[in-house]
Amino acid sequence: MARIISVVNQKGGVGKTTTTINLAAYLADLGKRVLVVDIDPQGNASSGFGLDHKQLKKGVYEVLVNPETKITEAVRAHQKNLHILPSTPDLAGAAIELVNQASREYRLRENLNDVLDLYDFILIDNPPSLGLLTINGLVAASEILIPVQCEYYALEGLSQLLSTIDLIKEHLQPELKILGAVMTMHDSRNRLSQAVFDELYQHFPNHIFRSVIPRNVRLAEAPSYGKPIKEYDQHSSGARAYRRLAQEIILTS
Repeated sequence: MARIISVVNQKGGVGKTTTTINLAAYLADLGKRVLVVDIDPQGNASSGFGLDHKQLKKGVYEVLVNPETKITEAVRAHQKNLHILPSTPDLAGAAIELVNQASREYRLRENLNDVLDLYDFILIDNPPSLGLLTINGLVAASEILIPVQCEYYALEGLSQLLSTIDLIKEHLQPELKILGAVMTMHDSRNRLSQAVFDELYQHFPNHIFRSVIPRNVRLAEAPSYGKPIKEYDQHSSGARAYRRLAQEIILTS
């Protein structure tokens, strides 16, 4: 059975999609069967794997709103053991279309149940918000990974996210747990990074990954080439950091 990890932070620009893409690539490189689910209407995780979401006939939108669309019909292979359920432009309207549907919070979970035995890990890249799509991403998951940027306003809104997680655990998905927080865009020359770490430790005393993702130009460049950092520059500091993170997450099972 797959471990379903939802990568979430309602604050934008924290490295959420970068983490999803590169963590998935290194989990696959370490021999795991991986599915990335892109439920962000911006489709950055899809394009980060070289997919043009405007040319896709089926994606996560069709899976969520059309009961006759099987998830396997929309999944695309990036490599042998790394697959993508991509976002398409129509996904922006999915939240509105799902409002009046029964069990709307469970639509993604119900569909992922059909492929649990095909993968070791399913990573969900959520929108930078706490709307219905993100709720689907949280309800479908068993674990939550929270990327936190090493900057002054990094923890802004974190309490709201934790409150939302508590509500979902209470009412929709009691088995949901926080896998941990990962620090991104770290600059070792900046004292602020250590201050953010110290404050983050107060929120997650036992759930901060030792692997810290550095601020790295090669990481920022890779998505424009439609490649994970492993394929773009595997010797960069960003690549080494995500490989270590993948190894850490495997050991948490």
